[in-house]
Amino acid sequence: MPKIVGPALRALLLTALMTGQAALAETAAPQAQAVSAARAVMDRFMITFNARDEAAWADTLLFPHIRVAAGSVVVHADRETFLASADLDAFAEANNWHHSAWDAVEVIQAGPGKVHFKVTFSRFNPAGERYVTYDSLYIVQQVEGRWGIRARSSFAP
Repeated sequence: MPKIVGPALRALLLTALMTGQAALAETAAPQAQAVSAARAVMDRFMITFNARDEAAWADTLLFPHIRVAAGSVVVHADRETFLASADLDAFAEANNWHHSAWDAVEVIQAGPGKVHFKVTFSRFNPAGERYVTYDSLYIVQQVEGRWGIRARSSFAP
């Protein structure tokens, strides 16, 4: 077996490294695009929630949509079912809520068509004071070319 030394070894290692980097880049590009698209949906979710725009808020979701919270699982079969139960003005009044904000949004798993986010969010009262913070898991998926939030699991009530 011949010994590989000097420039030949460097060339072989460089070729292996470049081949590996190219393969990694081919895998990373779709994943990065997925994360970017999914994060944009998360930001629209929060913007429309804070605007109390139930219709636009529903547009950030995929149906059936699942929410796990307060010891129960709620499945909204379709957009109409979700909108029938959504009343952000009543939510604001009942909770002395003015707006919410992401404190942290971390990708914990991602693939070309789905991203799992570990999030922390806070709620603020009309005086701008943070009054509660919750941890959650959001699953964002691409279906038929459209990204949306498929499921949310939260420690919020």
